[in-house]
Amino acid sequence: MLSRLNAPYFSEMDSPIGKLLLFGDERALGALYMVDHRHQPTFPAGCTRRDAAFTEAHQQLRAYFAGELTAFDLPTAGQGTEFQCRVWQALCTIGYGETESYGGLARRIGNPAASRAVGLANGKNPLSIIVPCHRVIGANGALTGYGGGMERKRWLLEHERRVAARRS
Repeated sequence: MLSRLNAPYFSEMDSPIGKLLLFGDERALGALYMVDHRHQPTFPAGCTRRDAAFTEAHQQLRAYFAGELTAFDLPTAGQGTEFQCRVWQALCTIGYGETESYGGLARRIGNPAASRAVGLANGKNPLSIIVPCHRVIGANGALTGYGGGMERKRWLLEHERRVAARRS
């Protein structure tokens, strides 16, 4: 997944939902995973720790967790299939503090029968939190699978709702 990144680096940071692992290069953030993330890749060959390459990502993530940032503005290079990328782009249009069902997302990308495929693409999102896959829920409003774990998904949704309510 990250093999196309030039001289890949990684960084770690603590957060209210546990340690976060960032991958990327000088140009863009390629992935953000949580400890024990279901689809976390192994470190690419030659990947070295370079926290300085992720200064802006760290700052924006800290601001997000502090309730000061509701939209990220980072160069990203998440890699996936054409369908996955369409789903990930659609995820970025779900408003802060809001949720959408897998079926609703499938309809919005023009493929109403693809709710399961949307779920699979959502689960493969390499840029958790930045590309807000945690905002997708079941058709009945129930929280459903999350690569970072259900407790983290619940925390992220509750955090965003609290911040959005405070801003209203």
